[in-house]
Amino acid sequence: MSARKTLVVVGQGMVGYKLLECLVENGSTETWQIIAFGEEPRPAYDRVNLSTYFSGRTAEDLSLVDAEVLGHPAIEFVAGDPVVALDREAKKVTSAGGRTIAYDALVLATGSYPFVPPIPGGDGPGCFVYRTLADLDAIRDYAADCGTGVVIGGGLLGLEAAGALLGLGLQTHIVEFAPRLMAIQVDDGGGETLQRTIEAMDIAVHTSTSTTEVVRSAGSVRVEGLTFADGGGLATDMVVYSAGIRPRDELIRAAGLELGERGGALTDEACRTSDPDIYAIGECAAVNGRIYGLVSPGYAQARVVADRLAGGDATFDGADMSTKLKLLGVDVASFGDAHGTTEGCHQLTWADPIAGLVIAAVAV
Repeated sequence: MSARKTLVVVGQGMVGYKLLECLVENGSTETWQIIAFGEEPRPAYDRVNLSTYFSGRTAEDLSLVDAEVLGHPAIEFVAGDPVVALDREAKKVTSAGGRTIAYDALVLATGSYPFVPPIPGGDGPGCFVYRTLADLDAIRDYAADCGTGVVIGGGLLGLEAAGALLGLGLQTHIVEFAPRLMAIQVDDGGGETLQRTIEAMDIAVHTSTSTTEVVRSAGSVRVEGLTFADGGGLATDMVVYSAGIRPRDELIRAAGLELGERGGALTDEACRTSDPDIYAIGECAAVNGRIYGLVSPGYAQARVVADRLAGGDATFDGADMSTKLKLLGVDVASFGDAHGTTEGCHQLTWADPIAGLVIAAVAV
């Protein structure tokens, strides 16, 4: 048997780990020796259900790891040592710990980072993002000395963060720049129904509201409140940002790989970047120019790359962007053209305000 080629995987979130699972399943471990670098000190865990960490589930409960995958003799998992340099000409990567590995093929699965609006006073103690288990530990520790918390951002993750603060016993507010909650997923009717339901849980909702400053007490670094663009404000002890994500593309940019319009590595339908030996999957990849912010498309991309590494010809031809989740005890679903932007379409809406139910369908 010939010597295995070396595959380096940069990133071990949900999508990076799914790639390892697929490589084991399709037998690619017979031809590839795989070295997977993770930034966090622990292997992959379920970020989709991250909020359940506040309701009793442990890090072990959330773990996605199968011992037969990370324990496979053809796979080496390097935790807590992110790749910080990529030399395309020499086909080598270097980690923060100084380890340099030569590769035959490279997969970038660096994911995304939370966008923090550039708000004066908004980057000190008492301000958090909601992305990792370490973030949740920090939020829980700080909240123990707080009475009120604000989430800036009313999207999917923002509502989950608000539910977490409520569960920690804080008086909770959501501040959203858009005119409705979950502005991407639901229309006006759905947004109004969702807001009434959320407010009935004692979570205050402030839509069409722009934060201009995080106010801190004189002589102290503690958060005291927020100032809004309309001249109003809100007292709070802590702030959690959930204002969207941006691709983690520092390596991609530094290596001179072609970028998508909104960042991330531009790839073709095989998830191959402008360098034929480098693939990108998940939230750091702009497949044919589009970044998919859901885990399901990332999993589909991982399967495509695993097939390609096994000599196949699989392609990623887009993904179902429907979303269905249950948060704060509320069922929310979105699928298809939720805002009726397709030319010539007709919108059909059925509403039951008493039951708190709105169903909107778009017929083309």
